[in-house]
Amino acid sequence: MLINAGLCERFHDRARLDFGPDGRPGISIFRARPRSLPYSFDLLERHPEGSQAFIPMSEHPFLVIVAPDEAGRPGRPRAFLTAPGQGVNYLRGTWHGVLAPLHEPGLFAVVDRIGDSPNLEEYRFETPWQIAP
Repeated sequence: MLINAGLCERFHDRARLDFGPDGRPGISIFRARPRSLPYSFDLLERHPEGSQAFIPMSEHPFLVIVAPDEAGRPGRPRAFLTAPGQGVNYLRGTWHGVLAPLHEPGLFAVVDRIGDSPNLEEYRFETPWQIAP
């Protein structure tokens, strides 16, 4: 929709915020070190109390890794490369890889849950996975 007398285009409500009973939405800035392909990983994480939206502050694509939940553990991971400038929104409880930009500066605006109760579960695979170009 157009706003500001037609000089700005608003893409409205692009991330579904989903938080548990304890916490509030917050906006943070993350700076992550760039990775390169092939990329090897053994760690996935999820956040049971809140969703996370990652909005790149550059036009560079980044690597997205997700996995289905299989009885409280991540299943077989799947990897994707975003389109330039595309963000992602992980719903509450989604197994995902760590933030993995492929270019400098690796800056992201992040909308997620701020609260005192635990909101991080990590899982390490016995054998690392590798993502090829």
